[in-house]
Amino acid sequence: MQARIYRPARTAMSSGTAKTRTWVLDFVDASAREIDPLMGWTSSSDTQSQVRLTFATKQEAIDYAKDNGIDAVVTEPQTRKMNVRAGGYGENFATNRRGAWTH
Repeated sequence: MQARIYRPARTAMSSGTAKTRTWVLDFVDASAREIDPLMGWTSSSDTQSQVRLTFATKQEAIDYAKDNGIDAVVTEPQTRKMNVRAGGYGENFATNRRGAWTH
């Protein structure tokens, strides 16, 4: 049984960091998904792909995987460098702006 441990990224629709502080253990799909010919639903015979466990720390997730014999791969989160201009958004409308403001 193979799994991955990661910290989820924030959604593209928000700038907040909710649900990004916990670590998640997801199981890797053991079988491919199939489309039901009658209803068109997507299904799989693998029930482990439905399991998602959350942990407060990375070490808790690693310990859980070791205790239960789960082969887990840990993916470290990518940190974002902050490139914020000194003036920010208000600099676009400053009266002493150096360059020409075109819109």
